[in-house]
Amino acid sequence: MSRLVRRSLFLFSAIVATLAIGTVGFTWIAGYPPFDAFYMALTTMTTVGYAEIHPLNHAGRVFNSFLIVFGVTTLFIAIGAMTQTIIELETGDAIGKRRSKHMIDKLKDHYIVCGYGRVGRGAAAELQHAGVPFVVVDSNPERSERAMAAGMLAVAGDSTRDETLRHLGIERARGLVAALATDADNLFVLLSAKGLNPKIYVAARAAEEGAEEKMRRAGADAVFAPYSITGHRLAQSLLRPHVVQFLDLTTKDVGMDVSIEQVRVSETSKVVSKTIKDMQLSREWGVIVMAIRANDGRMLFNPPADTAVYGGDFLIVMGQMQNLRALESLLTGAAAAR
Repeated sequence: MSRLVRRSLFLFSAIVATLAIGTVGFTWIAGYPPFDAFYMALTTMTTVGYAEIHPLNHAGRVFNSFLIVFGVTTLFIAIGAMTQTIIELETGDAIGKRRSKHMIDKLKDHYIVCGYGRVGRGAAAELQHAGVPFVVVDSNPERSERAMAAGMLAVAGDSTRDETLRHLGIERARGLVAALATDADNLFVLLSAKGLNPKIYVAARAAEEGAEEKMRRAGADAVFAPYSITGHRLAQSLLRPHVVQFLDLTTKDVGMDVSIEQVRVSETSKVVSKTIKDMQLSREWGVIVMAIRANDGRMLFNPPADTAVYGGDFLIVMGQMQNLRALESLLTGAAAAR
């Protein structure tokens, strides 16, 4: 429940309670009919200044004196508190937007997640788990607020518009996830992103059959069809349950600190031209080299121990996160390329 709602409920309850006390008091002490008692309590609280509906006895005027002080004070406090809340919300909104803009302006080599639906939430959660800089954008303010509540940098905006992507630092971004509701919107974001930053890596969501090929022709680096992938995994879980369990172990947070990462070998690294056997990755670092993507684009699976690595190669390795980070520092001296 938001602060505005909580404060509004509290103030409304205080006003209703004061009116109820006044109504009961005028009915019991002054002998007013219930509606006349309510009307008298209301005019007293609001300082309208009408005369007494019925003559008040001494006890009634004593009660009315206390009701004037208590009721008017309550009403003025309610008006002041609501005014303060509205001003705080407006000011806080402006400050929050300026803070978000300042944080976005400082981003570099970051990722942009367009859409915070079911697919976008999964992508954002994985980026957050990896500890890389990213920003979420969604046209629905409630979704962007949900992302901020999860500790993410998020803004409300239409990601199909070029000015929105520029505001998110598309020229400085490393990658973009197009996870909007429709294929048309994702295709529009893809074309806009590639037009503003031809080097950006774009991963797009495709829902309809045939959309995947169109997005690839439009320049998408990776296209995923959630329904097709889900169906494939369901069948795999029946046919090869242990394989699926292994993939979940290395790609999801299932309580074990094991992951698969890609680490780029720097041209200036000390391991350039060394073989996997020479580097002793399994014994020294506790990681397994599953594949090597050579600088020329070739992918070598389960490379032999005498395979040499060169600058620009990517090692696809599996191991505990702390060992992967240590290996990452050895090979690159910086964060792993993604």
